Amino acid sequence: MYYIIFDLEWNGSYSYYNQSFINEIIEIGAVKLDRQLNIVDTFRRMVYPRFTKKLSGRCKRLTNITNEEVKSEGIDFLDAIREFSRWSGGSDNVFMSWSNSDLFVLTHNYLQHTGNARIEFIKRYCDVQKYCMSFIKKEDNPDGNQVSLENCAELFKIDFDTEKLHRALADCYVTAECFRKVYDEKKLSQYVKDCDGAFFEKLLFKPYYITEEEVDGFNVREVELFCPNCEGILDVPEELTVINKAFKGAVTCNYCRKSYWIFIRVKRLYEEFSIKTSYVEMNKKRARRFNQRKKKPYNNG
Repeated sequence: MYYIIFDLEWNGSYSYYNQSFINEIIEIGAVKLDRQLNIVDTFRRMVYPRFTKKLSGRCKRLTNITNEEVKSEGIDFLDAIREFSRWSGGSDNVFMSWSNSDLFVLTHNYLQHTGNARIEFIKRYCDVQKYCMSFIKKEDNPDGNQVSLENCAELFKIDFDTEKLHRALADCYVTAECFRKVYDEKKLSQYVKDCDGAFFEKLLFKPYYITEEEVDGFNVREVELFCPNCEGILDVPEELTVINKAFKGAVTCNYCRKSYWIFIRVKRLYEEFSIKTSYVEMNKKRARRFNQRKKKPYNNG
């Protein structure tokens, strides 16, 4: 069993072929660690882009990769993947990258080329960024934000050449050093995921906001609402409008009689719905007008 730490560089550009924006891989780098965390082999391939023909200015500034380098050294994406698969070897290996964004881009590129999202040779995966962050003290990251590879290396007091970062193989070496610093086999097992078909489907799933009152598995009329003043149960407003991808309505608490604008924002995740509610109390004049209007009988004209 080996730990395969990989890193990708990609060109973010508009693809006229796909009629959409795409992050297309132009470099794959990886290091292979044995059980003693020694680097026993390395891998690097330039990839010639199929969907985007010229590197974006941001890509060139960040990586110092040139169009000439890609053209002279680049090989077809699927050829690079086949070589990467042969090089990594072994179904019990654990693939690792700094955040799962690299795996997302790899899977998305693979889907674009093959029509299949499942990369068969990747059986187990660990987000090494998430693992390393579990060792960072709260005072060093009080907001709990994602920590960049460079910042993590600094926190772990690892010497590295900042000029060489943002090239695939160089980033792999720094990631390996961060991983070595906090290696704990038992704790690591909690972060290693089995990569079945559902894993890759979930990885590529793009959450989106619900703007219809009822869809499969969700009905906004069934959302539980509570008064922020007295914690009494609030009825879902009869009239709902959608503003900035959130349901908006007005309601008066039956217990404390305070009136509120209620905002219900619903996001569809892969296996569930994320529901966030917020309340804005009406001023007395607006609340009085709202409650008077509610008492008026319906007039059909």
